[in-house]
Amino acid sequence: MHTNYGFQGLRVAVTGGTSGLGLALVRQLAAKGARVAFVARTAEKVERVAAETGAHGIVADIGKKGEIYPIAMQVTANLGGLEVLINNASCLGPVPLALLADTECEELEAALAVNLVGVFRLTKALFGALAASAREGRGALVINISSDAAVNAYSGWGAYGASKAALAHLTAIWDEEAKADGVRLLAVDPGDMGTPLHAQAVPDADPSTLKAPDLAAAEIIEKMLNALPVRAGLMAGGQA
Repeated sequence: MHTNYGFQGLRVAVTGGTSGLGLALVRQLAAKGARVAFVARTAEKVERVAAETGAHGIVADIGKKGEIYPIAMQVTANLGGLEVLINNASCLGPVPLALLADTECEELEAALAVNLVGVFRLTKALFGALAASAREGRGALVINISSDAAVNAYSGWGAYGASKAALAHLTAIWDEEAKADGVRLLAVDPGDMGTPLHAQAVPDADPSTLKAPDLAAAEIIEKMLNALPVRAGLMAGGQA
């Protein structure tokens, strides 16, 4: 069983950190000793999660261009650097889900603003901090939360699926380009989870068929550690 040694000093930023998968990630990472900053739009929820976990909460919307630089400044100022960025915040587009012919242009734009452009902007704003951690031998990783809707043509999921498909390809290209800087980028599909976002999309879904966010978070954290060579070595050496 892994100890928490590999988490000590690990600096992680999580978007969409007050519900679903993002909340599970913030809770688990903070409990393991990582230094965590998280972003979400609702001040009351941010304050509650920050008080519960000890993580640094940032009230902001990654879908808004003007809020990206302040987010990046708060992350790096509070954590003193960054090893891992988890772009988890997501937007469905139209709610309830709609066929593309019935989707408003603004609803498609909203999905792209959060799921693609916001991820691009925040990653770009924090890339220097990530590259610095890589140069220091600490490792650097960006995990972009994707979906099987990125590869499967589900009726009604057009705005969300198209944005996630673009995100997956953006991630693959950037991972190739960032090798020289020592920064890794991964797109991870956590599977269908019992989250508020999924409940918005499929209100009548059978809960027994959905993965618990806590389990998905644990799986993502394992992938994260495996992708950080220094941390993976520490964890391997700390097995009981």
